Amino acid sequence: MYHREMSSSNTDAVATLTFMPGTPTLRDRIAAGILDTAAAVLAGRGEPASMAEIADAAGVSRATLYRYFPTRDALLNALAEAASAELRERIADAELDTIPVQEAIARLTRGFVLTGGKYVALARSGHKPPGADQTQQDLAEPVHRLLRRGIADGTLRSDLAPEVLVQIFSSLLETAIRISGPGGTGAEKASAAILSVFLDGSRPQPPQPNPGPASSPPADPQ
Repeated sequence: MYHREMSSSNTDAVATLTFMPGTPTLRDRIAAGILDTAAAVLAGRGEPASMAEIADAAGVSRATLYRYFPTRDALLNALAEAASAELRERIADAELDTIPVQEAIARLTRGFVLTGGKYVALARSGHKPPGADQTQQDLAEPVHRLLRRGIADGTLRSDLAPEVLVQIFSSLLETAIRISGPGGTGAEKASAAILSVFLDGSRPQPPQPNPGPASSPPADPQ
């Protein structure tokens, strides 16, 4: 179905594949592997990584990298599309509108943490892909809808506006994504930690007792 076309330097860890019709998934898997590596490299650096550094980390030559992604912008746009598609799929699979709010928040948290490294990579690259604002709105809507439902059914505290809860949740997610990466706690522990913090802090607060009017001190005896 395909044959290998080795580079002249013979240094590729992944051989360049020349595909015959009927095997697009092989190319897709290699492209996905490059994108995953690019996300890890970009997310782990405080400064933009070069295409050469990404190629080295992915174990392919620069010629192979440019065959899949002709420009840096092409790679970053593909990274944005992959992150958006993966997160949309996780949100759809979570069936947020059909399960209890706390379970839905747990599923949403795990989905964002597992996928969020690609968004951290994009943020650190300084690249804004086409349609980024609309994508952000589309991904935020399920969060708003879920938290509004939680307030309405008493799962979440009603003294904070949904917008405030979304900001708190988003900040915790960003922290979880940062600590879940290489050398960190891992996605599962990071998700559990920030989920516990968010649910504890967003639980309905018990009513505060009314202290009533202050009593006057007794008069000094004469």
